[in-house]
Formats: sequence, C-alpha cells, structure tokens
Amino acid sequence: VSVGRLGDLVGRRLLLVAGLGLFSAASLAAALAPSLPLLVAARAAQGLGAAVMMALTMALVGSTMPKERTGSAMGLLGTMSAIGTALGPSLGGVLIASLGWRAIFLVTAGLGVVAMILARRFLPGDQTATILRNEAQGVGPRFDALGTLLLALTLAAYALAMTAGRGHFGGTNVALLGMAVLGAGLFLYAQRRVASPLVKPALFSDPVLAPSLAMNGLVSTVMMATLVVGPFFLSRALGLGDAQVGAVLSIGPVVSALCGVTAGRFVDRLGASVMVVAGLVLMTIGCLALALLPALFGIAGYAAAIMLLTPGYQLFQAANNTAVMADVDKNERGVVSGMLSLSRNLGLITGTAVMGAVFAFAVGTGEIGAATPEAVAGGMGFTFAVAAGLVIVAVAIAAVGDLRKRW
Repeated sequence: VSVGRLGDLVGRRLLLVAGLGLFSAASLAAALAPSLPLLVAARAAQGLGAAVMMALTMALVGSTMPKERTGSAMGLLGTMSAIGTALGPSLGGVLIASLGWRAIFLVTAGLGVVAMILARRFLPGDQTATILRNEAQGVGPRFDALGTLLLALTLAAYALAMTAGRGHFGGTNVALLGMAVLGAGLFLYAQRRVASPLVKPALFSDPVLAPSLAMNGLVSTVMMATLVVGPFFLSRALGLGDAQVGAVLSIGPVVSALCGVTAGRFVDRLGASVMVVAGLVLMTIGCLALALLPALFGIAGYAAAIMLLTPGYQLFQAANNTAVMADVDKNERGVVSGMLSLSRNLGLITGTAVMGAVFAFAVGTGEIGAATPEAVAGGMGFTFAVAAGLVIVAVAIAAVGDLRKRW
C-alpha cells in the first residue's frame, strides 16, 4: 500500500524502474555474498524490490490499457504469474544441480535488468512526478510516514499472530492479535486526521473496492488450503512420493496458465460483475469436489477438482481486479493496487494458519505425521467443505455489493 501511494505521488514508472534496479542489484549481491548474514541482507533488499513490482503492476495496467481491454490484461497477468509459479521451482532445481545456488541469483539479476530496459522503453512517462517539486515548495500532497509506520506495525503483529506457535493458538497469539486490532484502529484514526492520508478514508466504504477486498481475502484464504492440505493428502492418504506429489501439485499452476487469458477475455465481453460471481460459483463447485472426489477416486479425483477450482480462481481474479481498477481515480491507482495485493497476502497468511488449524482439528491429532490415511482423507474433506462455505460467503458479499451499486 505504501509503495502504491508513493507511486501515485512520484510516478509509477519511475518507482517501478527503481524497484527493478534494487531487485537486480540485490540479486547480484546475493550471488556474490561471502557469508550468510550478507546473503540474508541481500535477500531482504531483493524482497523489497519485488514488493515494489507487485504493488505497481495492476496500477500500471489500469493506466496504460483501454478500459475495454482491462480484463484481458488482468487475465494475462494471471497467466504470467502461474507460469512463474510452475517454472520457478523446476528451473531453480536445474540451475542448482548444474551450476550451483549462486546461478539462481545471477539469472534473476539479468531478468531484472531486462525488465528495467523494457519498462523504460515501452511504459508511458509519468505525469505525476511534478508532485515532488510541488512538495518542495510546500504545496501538493505529502507522503504519510506516520500512516505507513502504523500500517507496518499492524501487519507485522497480525502476521506473527497467525504464525507464532506453529499451529498452536495460545496467549501469545491472542496478545499479538489484540495488538493488530489496536494498530488497525490507530491507523484508521490517523487516516482521518492527516491532510494527506496514506489511504483516503472514503476508500474503505467504496461500494466497489470494499467488497472486492473482502472477497479477495476470502478467496486467497481458500486457495492457500490447497498448498497447506494438498501435500499431506497426496503423501499421507494416497502414499505418493515426493516427485509424484510435486507433479500433481503442478496441475494447478499449469491449468491457471492455460486459462488466464481466456478468463480475461470473458471478463471484457460479459462484464466484470457477472464474471466475479461466475468465478466464485466455479470455485465453490471445485471446493466441494475437493471435499468429495479425492477420497473416492484418488489422484484422478484430486486432479479433476483442481481443474475446476483453478479456472474459477483465475476468472474471479481477472474480474475482481478489472472491476476495481477500470474505474478507479487515476490518482489513486497505485494505492488501490497495493490494497488489492495486501488483501490477497493477508488471505494467504490467514489461510496458512486457519485452514491448517481446521485440517488438524478434523484429522483429530496434534501430530499430522502420525495420523492414519483415513483420518487425513477425512480431514481433507472437512477442510474443503469449510472452504466451500467461505467461498459462498464471498458470493453473498458480491450479491450485496451489486445491490448497493444499483441502489
């Protein structure tokens, strides 16, 4: 969110190129790092550069693509993300096996430089960079440092609350969650008091953005369940080896890569609101299939269910992102893009903890590795029945949001 807001102020292309430069330099530093502390520091800088890219991508699509083609562009983003997810582990393994781990960082450094060149060559120039000069003269919007600090502390507390204890929710988790709630309250209060807030308070009640953020978080929570629960089911219930588990798990990214562009075209032709609901309905069917089919048909049932769930997710993402970014104020595209990314990441963090806890509860043992195959299969079914319920809640949010827009 902070990066998105900064992009709105100083220029998105300028900040994107800077983020790519940081990512490339940090990748090179990681490749040359002579010690573990320097490698960790380089990786942290690399993550910061990657965060800049992720926060600005959708904002740049909204500012460069015609409105009638926004859905196709969002679908293409989904396809490229899925391709990276599918190819990254395998190519990384090949590089490590043949050239060593440093080769990975050298390749990413080169890719970053190429992306910098392409961004400078093809992205249109920024029209908001003069804001920096206006700020130096004491006029124009300023960057909200206090809001950024409060948001960072709030998110850190929430992330720790969801991950501390390794699945055992105790007093520390409750205290951290309370700190996150307090931080969120202070953040909202501060946003209403400052002249140039990080996030304008009106955005929190926007009839398009608010439900889209809620749905995005719920859907991401559900999708994380496939990564948390899927490997346990495939290895413990079906008895697959590591290589086989990896092959089955790759079905999702491959299907996503194949259907992302098509999903975007459907959004452009039929409308974002309709396709949001269509994607959620398909995801509900996919979750119910994951709750029932794998226990009956094994790998074939799991694969069939994933091939229902992932197209639904791609369709929802393309439609939801299009609905938000197509009509957003051009001066707010960066921060809104950052809010979409934040809601997705919060959903992934929540999904890791909550869906993992639901699975452990359903299995009925504190040690998943000691559970019987039947217990793991039953836990899988229960977890995705809960996931289907979460997606149904998202459908209800979409329906209520559509009614609000009409009235």
